[in-house]
Amino acid sequence: IMRAEFTENLVTGNELIDSQHKELIDRINKLLDSCEAENGKVTAVKTLDYLADYTDFHFSAEEKLQQEIGYPDYDKHKAVHDGFKQTIKELDEMLQEEEGPSAAFVDKVEENVIKWFYTHIQGFDRSVAEYKNMRDNNDRL
Repeated sequence: IMRAEFTENLVTGNELIDSQHKELIDRINKLLDSCEAENGKVTAVKTLDYLADYTDFHFSAEEKLQQEIGYPDYDKHKAVHDGFKQTIKELDEMLQEEEGPSAAFVDKVEENVIKWFYTHIQGFDRSVAEYKNMRDNNDRL
């Protein structure tokens, strides 16, 4: 099983967002660990809930920040977040139907959670942080 890790290229430069991303990665890894646990289904369902809760909290924080700074791609970014929440729902449905986390479930977590997350941070979240930075510096000029 592939693990998620917080690497240099995921740093946005916004401390709040970066610390939340570290927490999210931690929760993603806990979900992957739970797939290997003995009572896999129960643990995985709980851990997925735990990840979903934090995802909602984090996305709200990011969206609020974007609104505060007048980020121009807010609608697009929010739509991408909503799509991810849908993925979490699908993972939950998959788990409920299975006896325990299957290989297909783990694949979906790797593809649609870890890889999505990396791409999302490197693209969207970094551009938000850069925009905020630029704005903060312009305010100082």
